[in-house]
Amino acid sequence: MTDPVLSLKDVTLSLQGNAGMVEILRGISLDVARGESLGLVGPSGSGKSSLLMVMGGLERATGGQVHALGQDLTAMDEDALARFRRDHMGVVFQSFHLIPTMTALENVATPLELAGQRDAFERAQAELEAVGLGGRADHYPSQMSGGEQQRVALARALAPRPGILLADEPTGNLDGVNGDAIIELLFGLTRDHGATLVLVTHAPDLAARCDRVVRLDDGRLAGTELRAAE
Repeated sequence: MTDPVLSLKDVTLSLQGNAGMVEILRGISLDVARGESLGLVGPSGSGKSSLLMVMGGLERATGGQVHALGQDLTAMDEDALARFRRDHMGVVFQSFHLIPTMTALENVATPLELAGQRDAFERAQAELEAVGLGGRADHYPSQMSGGEQQRVALARALAPRPGILLADEPTGNLDGVNGDAIIELLFGLTRDHGATLVLVTHAPDLAARCDRVVRLDDGRLAGTELRAAE
């Protein structure tokens, strides 16, 4: 694979637990290509979410190297990591993490303003329209359903036009109908924006929509498969 967007080499992660150090990731080496959609699957506790956090610099690897867009995340301090995520990454979690005192428009526009975008509110409005919430821009999170809040979170993640989108069980708190709608938006907008998607999921049918599926077990890579050609 030439010029991978994400490249992990012998990555380990150990965290302090009640009974001592716990090995979460055990020597992960993995490359993700530009524009690829990669599904991370495996049983609970296998390290999927931790691997995603390491990819995004939200959790610092104990050992090994993590490169994103040619930059060594393991060599950056916390301020540099925050700037890199702001400029190059979008993250969508199972929980929506919206600011309750801000409207939908303000939630999407604020990261753009912090990045110095002069058209922050215009771009935020366009992203809300792209997820079907143009008419809900002035509503607060408490005035929206779970599905609507996740749409706002997705708009916020994609508004800065990130090269990499990380999604951790983005439908976990939604019912089937809303979950299906979010997934259609997630794959469609990621493709339209030309972003690389890494998706953690327990759902086999959702993972099957990705270009490649990587399985983790006990902190190790346990297998990988390419999606069958359509």
